[in-house]
Amino acid sequence: MNRSLDSILSVADAALRTLFATPHATRPTPSPDTPPSALTDAERREAGALMRVNHVGEVCAQALYTAQAAVTRDPALRMHFNDAAREETDHLAWTQQRLDELGSRPSVLNPVWYIGAFGLGLVAGRLGDSLSLGFVAETERQVEAHLDGHLDRLPAGDTASRAVIDQMKFDEARHASQAWSAGAKELPPPAKFLMRAAAKVMTTVAHRI
Repeated sequence: MNRSLDSILSVADAALRTLFATPHATRPTPSPDTPPSALTDAERREAGALMRVNHVGEVCAQALYTAQAAVTRDPALRMHFNDAAREETDHLAWTQQRLDELGSRPSVLNPVWYIGAFGLGLVAGRLGDSLSLGFVAETERQVEAHLDGHLDRLPAGDTASRAVIDQMKFDEARHASQAWSAGAKELPPPAKFLMRAAAKVMTTVAHRI
């Protein structure tokens, strides 16, 4: 009973902190190799839209890891998910900072994205630890590819956003590698397709709203 209550309180606390509190990074914001250049209004809007999408991705990452940590019965794996969520908090803080600097805002649909991702995390967790880890590995693989696309689309002068995305990409690749090392199982092709389709909807909507 106490374990269930603690889990519920932990899940609620994580959701409230992700959606309504100011995130605080444990690592310094990545610095660009070259100083940022002045951006035109159009470039600033595009960079802000791209960073809003990345911020949504970090909101979803918090939801996924929180749900998977709540479901697993393996204490070591629970710690793995919680540690990954804490590191993803850095990404959440960095993307929020860039949104502020670009004069942009987070997605107004963040509560919706969080609930949807949390539900996916619960489903993945209920399928067993190996598939839950496989879901993490595939998610991180898709996020890494998505970040590559953003690097291509960012205005050339926005080296500050580029530095953040470069570090995020490195961290996501490491999370995927850790998931494989922990015993991840490859997801079936239909599951990967559905994940890509859901991500496409999210990124398209979040780019605008």
